[in-house]
Amino acid sequence: MLEVNEIFGPTIQGEGKRVGTASVFIRFGKCNFKCEGFAVEYETPSGIKKCACDSYYAVDPAFKDQWHTFSNANDLIEEVNKILPSYKCDIVITGGEPLLYWKNKEFQKLLKYYITNDYKVTIETNASLNIDITEKYQEDILFSMSVKLSNSLEPLKKRVNIKTLTSIINKCKDKYLKFVVNKDFLTQANNEIQDILKQLPNVETYLMPMGDNTQEMNKNSEAVINLALENGFKYCDRLHIRVWDNKRGV
Repeated sequence: MLEVNEIFGPTIQGEGKRVGTASVFIRFGKCNFKCEGFAVEYETPSGIKKCACDSYYAVDPAFKDQWHTFSNANDLIEEVNKILPSYKCDIVITGGEPLLYWKNKEFQKLLKYYITNDYKVTIETNASLNIDITEKYQEDILFSMSVKLSNSLEPLKKRVNIKTLTSIINKCKDKYLKFVVNKDFLTQANNEIQDILKQLPNVETYLMPMGDNTQEMNKNSEAVINLALENGFKYCDRLHIRVWDNKRGV
């Protein structure tokens, strides 16, 4: 069973190395993290107030009634086909945490279908779960690995999986790391990032400012840019928030 929070596009990819690229997003429900440290306030359908990341509606099971279930990959592909443009766009698999479905045969059929039909497929993941890259088509996935730092309030042993990160970096043709940072966390963030990178093969690294709206991002952007410049990292903005603020489905 594939649990999907939403399918939307075509729109632009707002983050990472494919920023600005026309894309259709498949957002899966469920996550193994809560990331309460990102402090995005929201209210569940039953009226309970909580804090989490800005994709709380795909993370919190309280929103499960709003998700869509697909028993097989073909049904999901048919649904995606309804919004695909006439040209070849990217397919972005996001969440929640989509790698919770990695061992699901239908999830693998979904990935294989798009890759073998010459779509550029990105998986946006926290890369904390144990996965094996065993098939040739899996090596063609672009892994956007948003590894969480301590500002997420998730424990270190849970959020940093050196084995999985190393496997993806060594086996996949295209991959990068992405860290969310705010201006009050620069020194600690830098220390944590450097510690992680020391344990990994060389990999392209991006820094992204924390913020689920333009105002919050503006508070953090300059400091995060400076930290990136100091370390030779790349800066990763959130273009979709710059344009549409925190509006969903764009």
